[in-house]
Amino acid sequence: MAKEQRNCIIAVDGSEHSDYALEWFCKNIHREGDHIVLVYVPELNDMLHSSKWSNSVYVFDREVMEAMLKEEQERIKADLEKFAQKLKHHGLGGKVKSVMASKPGEGILKAAEEEKAVMIIVGSRGMGTIRRTFVGSVSDYLVHHSHVPVFVCKHPTKHVNTELKSE
Repeated sequence: MAKEQRNCIIAVDGSEHSDYALEWFCKNIHREGDHIVLVYVPELNDMLHSSKWSNSVYVFDREVMEAMLKEEQERIKADLEKFAQKLKHHGLGGKVKSVMASKPGEGILKAAEEEKAVMIIVGSRGMGTIRRTFVGSVSDYLVHHSHVPVFVCKHPTKHVNTELKSE
């Protein structure tokens, strides 16, 4: 009896946390025949906060803007190629998908819906409670808004809970 293909979303951003999530998936969940979709939601913050912008809010230079957009597209393309190499390195069948969204969590959920995913795997950066409260966290967003199971992979050497250590 042939196994049904599972579409699995793995969120990637180039960090060691997303690399760990991919490794964890390969070691613990991956089944032969799985279709992996590495989802990348590029953040445009670097471009928006660039020093190339004029100090005046009202000055708009079309050439500067076009050059910045081209630079950004090249960066995203390079990132996607790097992620495609990770799929190949792990011998996984699938693809890399870039999704534009105002928030990474929204983009990941959009991709999960489009790809009819059965699960989402995401790394955890391990933000402290205060920062997570003010900034929010992609993994928290996914856990609370996803209609499919979400696996949040905490890097074993990057998440040390100091509150549990004895004195």
